[in-house]
Amino acid sequence: MSNPSLMPVEQALENMLNTVSTITDKETVELSEALGRILNRPVNSTLDVPGYDNSAMDGYAVRSSEAKKGSRLKVVGVAAAGHPYNDAIPENGCVRIMTGAPIPDSVDAVIIQENTEANQDKSEITVLQNVAESDNIRRRGSDIALGEEVIATGTRLSPVDIGLLASLGIEEVAVYRKPKIAVFSTGDELVAPGGKLKSGQIFDSNRYLLLAMLEKMGVEAVNLGRLNDDLEAISQALQDATQNCDAVITSGGVSVGDADFTKTALEQLGSVSFWKVAMKPGKPFAFGKLKDTWFFGLPGNPVAAAVTMDQLTQPVLKHLSGEKHISSESYQATAAEYLKKRPGRADFQRGWFEQDNNSQLKVSSAGSQSSAVLSTLKRANCFIRLEQDRGPVNAGEEVTILPFSSLLR
Repeated sequence: MSNPSLMPVEQALENMLNTVSTITDKETVELSEALGRILNRPVNSTLDVPGYDNSAMDGYAVRSSEAKKGSRLKVVGVAAAGHPYNDAIPENGCVRIMTGAPIPDSVDAVIIQENTEANQDKSEITVLQNVAESDNIRRRGSDIALGEEVIATGTRLSPVDIGLLASLGIEEVAVYRKPKIAVFSTGDELVAPGGKLKSGQIFDSNRYLLLAMLEKMGVEAVNLGRLNDDLEAISQALQDATQNCDAVITSGGVSVGDADFTKTALEQLGSVSFWKVAMKPGKPFAFGKLKDTWFFGLPGNPVAAAVTMDQLTQPVLKHLSGEKHISSESYQATAAEYLKKRPGRADFQRGWFEQDNNSQLKVSSAGSQSSAVLSTLKRANCFIRLEQDRGPVNAGEEVTILPFSSLLR
């Protein structure tokens, strides 16, 4: 049964996406530096691709009216990529042609070499199979037409996009400036990796986890380090972030009722809401603005921090970056075992999915679902997303799985 005091996951995400505006700054980068950048304006083709009719196969360029089964055609020349045949072709003549070579004037088809038989000196061929007009010809502009939009604004440029832009002769593109996202940790109990733990202390894993996730997103991550539980130090760090960064992310200290220095500093510096989101793990979540800098406060447990970063914060940061929002891929799978669940919150359980012998997707729990156990996140390849009002799941029931995004793979 839904708890009215909890905010549904979808509503929390919608609230943030409707509040955060895309950065407007742009820059021009060379194509060699454009991988992973977000396109600031659409790219329209300035030419036809291919730029001329060309052969799709190795064979012979012919007039289809003359190339009937049993016909004999005289080979009058050769056309290769970069070396077109420009002379006239006589009646019942043909041209040996290679893949990618321009189609000579006055012919209208290519017959593949397997459908011909050449005489001993290869000066003549016999047609073994009829050929129709336009067979095996790639027409000018059939791939991309002059003026056609090739890549839309908001696209994160992939290796294929880079190759496509290069094929159009484009050497530089307009992209959005990379947003600067600051991350810091707070807590006297935290120790940086490499240090020595004292009684009651733990290593600071969340900051490294979040910075690594930001790096995979392609933003400019700013590591503000670990801060002691000191109001003045935390306030100063937040103020510094508002001077230089587009957003700041912290983890821990955002639960309703927490007596935390971060919370106190936020209330003094800006307008931040402390939510209870109907998701598990990840109920405590903070969102707001400090001057012109957005703030995201994630839960303190490492798995909860990872889940809220992936499911709530990542889409908003992509929107901030100018990237088009695309919903996460989801699939239906059969639960291979009993999954514990209580109604009230959407549950993002760590799971492992694979295809069975019948090519059906099956998913199992990856182990402990405690929000403090990071190792099961390593053993998983998906989240099993169980609906807010759903109860326990029996083996054989259908569930929704979300394969891990690139942030967690």
